[in-house]
Amino acid sequence: MAKNWAIAIGINQYDYLQPLNYAKRDALLMQEFLSNEAGFERIFFFSDDSPELAGKSTRPTRTNLLRVLRQLFDNPFMGAGDNFWFFFSGHGIRYADRDYLMPCDGDPEDIENTAIAINFVSERLRRCGADNVVLILDACRNEGKKTGEGIGRQTAEEARQQGVISIFSCIPQEYSYEIEALQQGAFTTALLEGLGIQGKCATVERLEQYLKFRVPELVRQHKNTRQTPYVIAEPVNKSHLILVPRYATLADIATLKNDAYQAEVNRNLDLAELLWIRVNAAASGTDMEAVRALQRLRPRSSPPPSETDHNSQKGFQRDQKSLPNYWSRRRVIQTAGFAVAGLGLTIVIPRCWPSDSGTTSTSHTNEAISLKSFQFEVVTVDARGNIANRSNNEAKYFVENLGNGVTLEMVQIPEGTFMMGSPEREAEREKDESPQHQVKVPGFFMGKYEITQAQYQAIMGNNPSKFNFKGEKRPVEQVSWDDAVEFCQKLSQKTGKSYRLPSEAEWEYACRAGTTTPFYFGETITTDLVNYNGDFPYGSAPKGENRQQTTDVGKFPPNFFGLYDMHGNVYEWCKDIYHQNYQSAPKDGSAWLTDEDNNRKLMRGGGWLYNAWHCRSANRSKLARASRSNPDVGFRVVRMAVA
Repeated sequence: MAKNWAIAIGINQYDYLQPLNYAKRDALLMQEFLSNEAGFERIFFFSDDSPELAGKSTRPTRTNLLRVLRQLFDNPFMGAGDNFWFFFSGHGIRYADRDYLMPCDGDPEDIENTAIAINFVSERLRRCGADNVVLILDACRNEGKKTGEGIGRQTAEEARQQGVISIFSCIPQEYSYEIEALQQGAFTTALLEGLGIQGKCATVERLEQYLKFRVPELVRQHKNTRQTPYVIAEPVNKSHLILVPRYATLADIATLKNDAYQAEVNRNLDLAELLWIRVNAAASGTDMEAVRALQRLRPRSSPPPSETDHNSQKGFQRDQKSLPNYWSRRRVIQTAGFAVAGLGLTIVIPRCWPSDSGTTSTSHTNEAISLKSFQFEVVTVDARGNIANRSNNEAKYFVENLGNGVTLEMVQIPEGTFMMGSPEREAEREKDESPQHQVKVPGFFMGKYEITQAQYQAIMGNNPSKFNFKGEKRPVEQVSWDDAVEFCQKLSQKTGKSYRLPSEAEWEYACRAGTTTPFYFGETITTDLVNYNGDFPYGSAPKGENRQQTTDVGKFPPNFFGLYDMHGNVYEWCKDIYHQNYQSAPKDGSAWLTDEDNNRKLMRGGGWLYNAWHCRSANRSKLARASRSNPDVGFRVVRMAVA
């Protein structure tokens, strides 16, 4: 696996400078993103009250920061395809034509002896050996804003010469603002949006475009002034670097491939190899074009290790010392379903799928799914339900043919970690939404829409929906949990693939799609966005329409994963047995099937008949599994990701 490490620093309290409000929080949120969403294994966190590390203080003094920069980077410890990020949020000062970061004990009257030169930071970072080094500086704060005497173009030029991707919060002679309403800096707010599920800016190039739009928008909205972030990434292929592989599109990977081919044409074979390694990592090790390219670049004079050694990482490591230098500097890259040893010999590692009966099956695990991409618009709202932001997103999906022109679209849901349940401060929450707990969910595919009447008819041969709610594109309803399970079984038989109901954890993870607010739209919803009983709004939203019936699936905007109607329209069955709280709940995304009454099954999402609060991402409802008379209960299906 690629190695992903980072340093995150956020300083509010200074000995000789004005305190800041949100620098520490910005760094903490960056740390959480890198750990939970970007898959970073190790993050060195320094803030006003951060915990000790290996018995050493992590208070961001000059001594402590210089110590980690010296000791950690004495010798290379990373390689091709690895990533090291450095994030700093706090004061920065320009002095004698050099740019400095101010540690918590930095003295503006003795900058050379108490601050840390940024070119020194860049030089130390390059020593780690990673070919992807990212420097993110929000480093000129002064009384709630960053002064124009902060980080300038010289730092960017020095970083460029060292091959470091540099991302700055503002151009020289501009301020960089903290926003009280956001409890963050404007730059870090936009940065985390862009890197995360809202922006899905997988590449440096797309992140730069997002920041140049979003940061000025936030500052105009809250401060009525200007702030212009900028990015330095040279040579040009650095701008194509995939920062967050989980959000990489086929177009992103194709651009990297083009860079790799061009490097081969130019006989820059070391660069070509690095680029092909990045391609394969972005494609989770499944890009055979990259594998063949790496085999092509393998030197003829140095035979690769035997395939037997590739079958075992332990065996490869045992024999690594005896390999030629060219090989010993490469590691085994393990990816989902593949082990790419050295330069790309591949061995398929079959995966087992859990079935509804609790058994496993390896059939069809090695079949390639032909994924397509689709674009969609996501909206978020303010506390009163007014649309505050619109953004264009993209997701991957495949189509299952059910016959007679009826299809089923399945959207790819990336693996990830999230907090399940509702926080105590959330309005109208219920006790069964506690305690909040972290759950790690493997990747899977989920129905883009609730199962429609046409799809149900195609598989089951009947349509149980309420007579005056009929419509091929409306969700099927008046189905029991047992009916939904039978549908999944028949769908699996028809397609030769393993379909089932989602676990409750999978459902909430897919619904939230990276958000932590009561709804994926924000703090509330309106009937312009969700089909629920508008006579009973949530929070500060106004009353709305009470349609008193279902609507066609896909009528309203989707969430950040590209899933429609996860709030409202009809309740959706989950696989789990209902439990009264989350004590002892699974933390691996699996269904909770023990210890309670198997007759009571979970439903999620709310429906057209009920109040807005029923539609919250964390809300849980229960119903007898055999109940079949509810015109607001339907379901959607999931399929596990294949190797």
